[in-house]
Amino acid sequence: MFILATATQAASPPTVLVFGDSLSAGYGVDVDQTWVALLQSRLTAQGYEHRVINASISGETTQGGMTRIDAALDNFSPDLVILELGGNDGLRGFPPEIIKENIRSIIAASRDRGAAAVILGIRIPTNYGSRYTQAFEGIYSELATELDVPWIEFFMEGVALNEELMQEDGIHPNAEAQPMLLDNAWPIIHEALDDHSRNNASH
Repeated sequence: MFILATATQAASPPTVLVFGDSLSAGYGVDVDQTWVALLQSRLTAQGYEHRVINASISGETTQGGMTRIDAALDNFSPDLVILELGGNDGLRGFPPEIIKENIRSIIAASRDRGAAAVILGIRIPTNYGSRYTQAFEGIYSELATELDVPWIEFFMEGVALNEELMQEDGIHPNAEAQPMLLDNAWPIIHEALDDHSRNNASH
């Protein structure tokens, strides 16, 4: 029995699921240069056994994510879901209350399957008007507080306004920006993985 259990554990390492849009899918960047690929390298280098699965899709909205999350959870049984969605909703002017409920549903589904969740906050250009912009950006802080979810305020901090780190479209980060994106997200990822390990050990 012990040998069988060990073999099973070895065959299925704990999983981190990155669930986002083009910022995490690596639009316009070689796969091995994306922040998600760099995350896998960092986890391995720091002794984590986790494998990173990237279920991000360019152009994804929170509604699309909500329809996909159950299948992703079934397929990969993640320990941690890194949620990076909402930017496309905001750029299309979708109602903030609907975006918020979609993200809430994704987090709830993840937790129902025993996964921890973290939120990578997004901002949109100010030309959408201060009222909408503030309501949109408030989604992430409000959910983080209500659901007690680790989050970062702006995933693209230090990148979005630096032309040298952006592709020509002015929307997507380039290869040089990817390590910065990982550094922005790393503190909450690291915290969530360690908390999840401690919680599992105590049960």
